[in-house]
Amino acid sequence: MRGMLSDIEIADAADLRPIVPLAEETLGIEAEALSPYGHTKAKVSLPYIRSLQDRDDGTLILVTAISPTPAGEGKTTTSVGLADGLSRIGKKAMVALREPSLGPVFGMKGGAAGGGYAQVVPMTDINLHFTGDFAAIALANNLLAALIDNHLHHGNTLDIDPRTVSWKRVVDLNDRALRDLVVGLGGVANGYPREDGFDIVVASEVMAIFCLAESIADLKKRLGDIVIGYNRSKQPVTARDLNAHGAMTVLLRDAFAPNLVQTLEHTPAMIHGGPFANIAHGCNSVVATRTALKLADYVVTEAGFGADLGAEKFIDIKCRASGLRPAAVVLVATVRALKYHGGVPAAELQQENVDAVAAGMANLRRHIRNVRDVYGLPLVIAVNRFPSDTDLEMKTVVDLVAEEGVQAVPATHFADGGAGAEAVAHAVLETIDGAGDDRFSFVYPDEMPLADKAEAVATWVYGAGHVSWDAKARRRLERIEAEGYGHLPICVAKTQYSFSTDPAAHGAPTGHTVNVREVRLAAGAGFVVLVTGDVMTMPGLPKVPASEHIDIDDEGRITGLS
Repeated sequence: MRGMLSDIEIADAADLRPIVPLAEETLGIEAEALSPYGHTKAKVSLPYIRSLQDRDDGTLILVTAISPTPAGEGKTTTSVGLADGLSRIGKKAMVALREPSLGPVFGMKGGAAGGGYAQVVPMTDINLHFTGDFAAIALANNLLAALIDNHLHHGNTLDIDPRTVSWKRVVDLNDRALRDLVVGLGGVANGYPREDGFDIVVASEVMAIFCLAESIADLKKRLGDIVIGYNRSKQPVTARDLNAHGAMTVLLRDAFAPNLVQTLEHTPAMIHGGPFANIAHGCNSVVATRTALKLADYVVTEAGFGADLGAEKFIDIKCRASGLRPAAVVLVATVRALKYHGGVPAAELQQENVDAVAAGMANLRRHIRNVRDVYGLPLVIAVNRFPSDTDLEMKTVVDLVAEEGVQAVPATHFADGGAGAEAVAHAVLETIDGAGDDRFSFVYPDEMPLADKAEAVATWVYGAGHVSWDAKARRRLERIEAEGYGHLPICVAKTQYSFSTDPAAHGAPTGHTVNVREVRLAAGAGFVVLVTGDVMTMPGLPKVPASEHIDIDDEGRITGLS
């Protein structure tokens, strides 16, 4: 185990290889197929990606986790470590991840490039502006917003009812003051006054479309399908009706090409797109995942937050839309998280407490059941080991997981890089080889009514008793079905900290009510959003935001980024 530096110190000290020769030597991508952004990151051209379509796909491995805790579980770190571990045992591997949002980077969570000696690099670039993808997504989104207000100002030939306009502007920062506002004030020259608001970029429908589209043509079609509101005859008005989708696609053209970087151990990494998993579908882009599968024998990808959120949406939204199928799941757990779910306060997690580990297993057991019995996928538990974890606590986790018929493998990739995840890599390959018949399953069929889909996810995945609906949400749901969108999957916006809608309900609560307070149609993305509990699609900053600790010196070196 190496002496530990901060994440940014480790990343700054890394020996990065130039991305063009790395791509050619490890993946066979010629220089002409890359658009470098400096020396260590590049976009892979869309014509080159189209040339790969006749190649066989590699094997897809999905990484998810138990319900998150303040102690951190290290899901991205495990994804990177597993890819490095596969590379170390002689497999041609890649990792496909989401891009971080500046909201968490400057807010509470910090960066999302992994940690310790299991990181993707250049870490500072990835966590900040990277290749400008999120700026392009925000511009495309806000262009549509501007065109809507412009149409209302110049005569409103589509007869849009301003009260029904649901399209919000976006910014990639946490800013609660922008959640609800009024635009168009200041007189006739400034447009038609109406209520409006902002979402964070990663909660936007354009981000979801960006990540689910298969091609530029599909991207343009999906953008055209966006429903922005209704006319006075109660008919939906789309971005296509406003002739906005072509210009929006132009703004997204360069961003749509996936980004290629590397891990600290020079394993190739695709990082592209970044919807949140608690308020969006939480997966990197389909085009990046598909490209990686054409280039490598094993691709490790990640779904955000716990297996009840990111993994469910990966299965029911991304896999349903794309036809992608994971061969196995790695479910990340930690001793600290289990103790937290077992009732130990965050300040006491470093103390040995075997009883709390056993009590917290209720949370892990439900995630195991969901992955194995609801989604029908074989799985391995990666126990991400922290220095404070005792041997007895680790043995307790391994033994209790074995009672569920699943293998738990301790891992030390944070401190030891890929070498610390080799055992997990071997276990995953053994699990894939011994998987037997394909039992993969969606949680619900397409033809099931939307309300029943909500009941299926709530009862089978969350352990809830039933779903309740605010009157306005129920009316909106019924209208969406009447308009012909009832076949779409649902995307539940819910707290990530609990199986319930109460973030303080740790462990594995049962019989609770999931209340839906708002329903949003994302026709272009191809799903219906159900907003539950107190979840906000524009987060706020904590009392002491992470930005207070981020700085730069006279040499341009960034500090405080994690």
